[in-house]
Amino acid sequence: MMFSPVHRFRDIERKPEYLHPEKCIPPPRPGSLGTMWFIRDGCGIACAVITWLLVIYADFVVLFVMLIPSRNYIYSAINGVVFNSLAFLALASHFRAMLTDPGAVPKGNATKEFIESLQLKPGQVVYKCPKCCSIKPDRAHHCSVCKRCIRKMDHHCPWVNNCVGENNQKYFVLFTMYIALISLHALIMVGFHFLYCFEEDWTECSSFAPPTTVILLILLCFEALLFLIFTSVMFGTQVHSICTDETGIEQLKKEERRWAKKTKWMNMKAVFGHPFSIAWLNPFATPDQGKADPYQYVV
Repeated sequence: MMFSPVHRFRDIERKPEYLHPEKCIPPPRPGSLGTMWFIRDGCGIACAVITWLLVIYADFVVLFVMLIPSRNYIYSAINGVVFNSLAFLALASHFRAMLTDPGAVPKGNATKEFIESLQLKPGQVVYKCPKCCSIKPDRAHHCSVCKRCIRKMDHHCPWVNNCVGENNQKYFVLFTMYIALISLHALIMVGFHFLYCFEEDWTECSSFAPPTTVILLILLCFEALLFLIFTSVMFGTQVHSICTDETGIEQLKKEERRWAKKTKWMNMKAVFGHPFSIAWLNPFATPDQGKADPYQYVV
């Protein structure tokens, strides 16, 4: 039987001599490093800051170029409330996705004492990550940026400066959804505003000079179109990944399925919480879900 490079690597990990538990330092005590999760990656921090600045720019153009100068106060009020509400939810989702532990496996737990405490049965094997010296649960992968093994790791996203994993996938999905919605909303408003300015005097449709107004609207249109396409694709990809219960890495590596197959609805509830409620759309609501045992091993 032929094995892929992934299978060969995992077979090596099964060998007892490869574990070297005596070389692992004991894991840090809970709470010794604080409870806040934040990845100190320069590229990721820059991308996260750019994300916030782009949303703030879009909000500035929507409010001060299109809505506030408008004479239709009902139109301005409704669109202003809708756009800012969606923008707030998008940034809140981004904040939660960035600062939530995605499901990191305790670092340095591959000690002799810990392995003995597992009381493994004869023939049962464990997987060890040599990079962070931890015992890996099934479906966990090591992230070179986070420098940790992440349970059900889908991918590392620089835009949220974090991995997308078991504990924060809900917030990442909400982030892509809300960004797509405000992008679509901004595009629609830009289209209506251009039509209004063509019919009326350009000096009356904005508090800025006509050339400045055109430049700001074109930049917003380009930004909204770009992020609408990008986040819509990411949202669809994530929903498909959740429904099939197969992470992006598992799809890319075509890993053999070793976990129980569940219905699409059960998979959705496992990520967003159960039962179904408005809390699914709330980035401040932590999913009420049964957490997977971080030490599920393959026999």
